[in-house]
Amino acid sequence: MIDGTMVHHDSNGGGGTIAEGDTQWMTAGSGILHDELPAEDLVISGGVFHGVQLWVNLPRSLKMADPRYQDLRASELTLVTSHDGGALVRIIAGNIGGYEGPGSTYTPIAYAHASISPGARLETPWPQEFTAMAYVLAGSGTVGDEGRTLTEGQLAVLGHGEAVALTADDRQEGPTGQFEVLLLGGAPIREPVVQYGPFVMNSKQEIIDAITDFEAGRMGHIPAEHMTGRRLGE
Repeated sequence: MIDGTMVHHDSNGGGGTIAEGDTQWMTAGSGILHDELPAEDLVISGGVFHGVQLWVNLPRSLKMADPRYQDLRASELTLVTSHDGGALVRIIAGNIGGYEGPGSTYTPIAYAHASISPGARLETPWPQEFTAMAYVLAGSGTVGDEGRTLTEGQLAVLGHGEAVALTADDRQEGPTGQFEVLLLGGAPIREPVVQYGPFVMNSKQEIIDAITDFEAGRMGHIPAEHMTGRRLGE
C-alpha cells in the first residue's frame, strides 16, 4: 500500500486494515475468496488511494497448497541504505545483499521498494539466477550501466547479472521528490501458464476444474456483511 488505507476480508475468516507502507501477501493455493475496498473515512472524506497488486505464480507442485495470509507491517520491513545514504531500500521478501525481508515465499523471490534521492545512485546485489524487473512508481531516472531512461509507470525487464543499478535524475517531479522504484524477481519456474480471470493454472482443464470448484462453493464464502457492495454505515 503506497497511500491510503484499505479494509479487507477473506473466506478463511481473516481480515483487517492495511495502511501506508504495509503489505498484504495472500497465497490463494487451493482456493480462497478475498474482498477489499478503501476505508470508509477515505470514501466519505476523499483522499489518495494508491497501491500495487502483484500476482506471483506457483509451480505445479504447489498450486493446491493450503491458502494462507501474511500481514506485513511497514515497521517490520528490513531497511537498508546505500553507502552514501542517497537511497533507502525496504526489503519486503527474499534476500538482497545478505539482508532478509519478512515475507515468507514458496519459491525463491526478491521484492523491495527503493526510494532514491535526486542525483543519487543505487547499486544493489541481485541473485544471478533470478529474473529481475524494475517498476517506477514515481519520478524518473536511469537503469543499468547503459543509463536507459525510466519514468513513472514504466517497467524495465533486466537481463541476468549480479547487481541492479538505478540512478535518479537530478530533478524529480513525483509526490515524494524521489525516484520510487519496485524491484522484483525470482527463480524461473519454466512451466506452462494458463490464466482466466483470477485463476492461474498450468492447463485449460485445470482452469475448468478451478471454476467448477469456485461455483460449487469449495473455495469458501465471505459473509454478506463484509462484501464490498454494502452501503456505508451498514
